[in-house]
Amino acid sequence: MGKIFLIMGPSSSGKDTIYKELKNLYPEFKEIILYTNRPIRENEKDGIDYNFVSLDKINEMEKNNEILEKRKYNTVHGLWVYATAKTNIDLINNNYIGINTLDGYESLKKYYKDGIIPLYIHVEDGIRLRRALDREDKQENPKYAEMCRRYLADINDFNIDRLLDLEIDKLYDNSKDMETCINEITNKINEELNKDKNKKKN
Repeated sequence: MGKIFLIMGPSSSGKDTIYKELKNLYPEFKEIILYTNRPIRENEKDGIDYNFVSLDKINEMEKNNEILEKRKYNTVHGLWVYATAKTNIDLINNNYIGINTLDGYESLKKYYKDGIIPLYIHVEDGIRLRRALDREDKQENPKYAEMCRRYLADINDFNIDRLLDLEIDKLYDNSKDMETCINEITNKINEELNKDKNKKKN
């Protein structure tokens, strides 16, 4: 039985960079690419970072029972929706890697139970804010109001009590040294993969 290794963390915690590095380290892993109706950002690619679709398309997929979990955010630029589709997930034959939120993790855990492995990325708030501002500065049309909304929402959404409620007790710190953070994550992934190998032997 395969596993879903789910990367989580607040905005500007380095999730995307870590995700790309893990894809390079584990090329055999399948990807879970979320669907969203939010505008594509510079340097993002459709079908790689997200599946960028219309809200009507997401609603149609949900109507057809193709959606495992869906989250809505009322942003300063309108309603942005993120959704995970179940159509391409086959844990009998594959391991998967993806990025999601705590709400997404909670929903997926109900469906896949022990098949979901949380990889929570932590960054000190001050460092995270500076990273967020630096990233927004580089955009052709910076959206500072949305950046601030997202930053403040993350402080509330990713609080320690919520993590403990979801039984996420391991934080991978990416405040300073990403290489060490990635090494700790790969140790966890390898540990889980070895568990599966030992089960098959027995």
